[in-house]
Amino acid sequence: EGAGGLAVAYPYVSDREARVISRGFGDPMQRRLGTYVQRGGYGALKKAFGLSPDQVIDVVKASGLRGRGGAGFPTGVKWSFMPKQPTKPHYLLCNADESEPGTFKDRELLRWDPHQLIEGCLIGAYAIRAKHVYIYCRGEFFEANQILARAVEDAYAKGYVGTNVLGSGNDIDVTVHQGAGAYICGEETGLMSSLEGRRGLPRVKPPFPAAYGAFGMPTTINNVETLCAVPHIVANGGEWYRQWGSEKSAGTKLFCVSGHVRKPGNYELPLGFPLIELIEDVCGGMRDGNALKAVIPGGSSVPILDAAEARSCKLDYEGCVSAGSMLGCASVIVMDDKTDIVKQVRRMVDFYAHESCGQCTPCREGTSWAAQIMRRIEDGDGTEKDLDTLMEITQQMVGTTICVLSDSVAPPVQSSIKKFRGDYLARMRTLEPAGVA
Repeated sequence: EGAGGLAVAYPYVSDREARVISRGFGDPMQRRLGTYVQRGGYGALKKAFGLSPDQVIDVVKASGLRGRGGAGFPTGVKWSFMPKQPTKPHYLLCNADESEPGTFKDRELLRWDPHQLIEGCLIGAYAIRAKHVYIYCRGEFFEANQILARAVEDAYAKGYVGTNVLGSGNDIDVTVHQGAGAYICGEETGLMSSLEGRRGLPRVKPPFPAAYGAFGMPTTINNVETLCAVPHIVANGGEWYRQWGSEKSAGTKLFCVSGHVRKPGNYELPLGFPLIELIEDVCGGMRDGNALKAVIPGGSSVPILDAAEARSCKLDYEGCVSAGSMLGCASVIVMDDKTDIVKQVRRMVDFYAHESCGQCTPCREGTSWAAQIMRRIEDGDGTEKDLDTLMEITQQMVGTTICVLSDSVAPPVQSSIKKFRGDYLARMRTLEPAGVA
């Protein structure tokens, strides 16, 4: 009911948006439990308690909701993997360790609408028969984490969390856990290791978390944005959620737009929204009137699109693949024709080299060598043979490690060499930034 008023308060608002989970952005009152309840909050939780856990899962399945953390796996299907007759404790883990370069959506959900996330966590916990939720937060999100922790305390005080939630007979505890700044802990098995008090090293799968997860118990891990959508789906039904998006990519999605646009920010749009319309209409077009050169549609670990590919790309899971990239976590990084592609890709590779846990040789050695070669090219000391070496190294890093951090280096490196080779060759002749490839 407050969507119209709330929309005005948030500085990045477009009439093209479909604001479902972002309707509280910009309104400090939305953080308060009383305001959230007055606006219908926790009503979906009450409704869920009137259904069986399997019925809740069926509603989420019917909605077509897919994981919003990057993988895009169907949420209801993921929940259904958990044992139906618990003989051990079950756990729901919320992955709030948002660290992918270009991504800034989950922190806004924590900052502006923490009770929405808590309600989604409680519904998810009920559906998978879990009695404890852990929200694993990125340690650098100090303000957002404090807001979330306060919201959890308020929810405990009013009986929305804890023993006999809302008189339903269900006991569900919620713990907010802060990480310590390691990107690798955003990987679900690395997250579990860290939560258990050990070094955040990813684990070999199988066994999968639904069979052997946190503390050796059946566990489901969901992203913040995924869980925030759950209360709206349970309250309104699966078909209601399908009014947005496409058959295979249903619902709305938060797009984090950064780079050379006039109005960067978070925009909640129907999946399948044209990328070029996001840039030109929603974000006000290119900054300073420069031409579009490249776009990364899903965070730094997906292939770069050139301008022609970006103009034909639709922002859903299938559309991005058809255009030659991936939707990932929908972090849209826009680059104009003044951008030095070599420098930007080098920065991405440096990030992955720094954040590698070092457990797997192809990642530990591959990220380091790729970073060194990229730095050499940027400094003007590279040769064309270095490009072949980079292609070979990154190819050997794909599918050869426990987690996909190693795999994440290949897409930006390989796609930039293939599509913007001229930028690399120009770097080998001059230290000045290259022009349009």
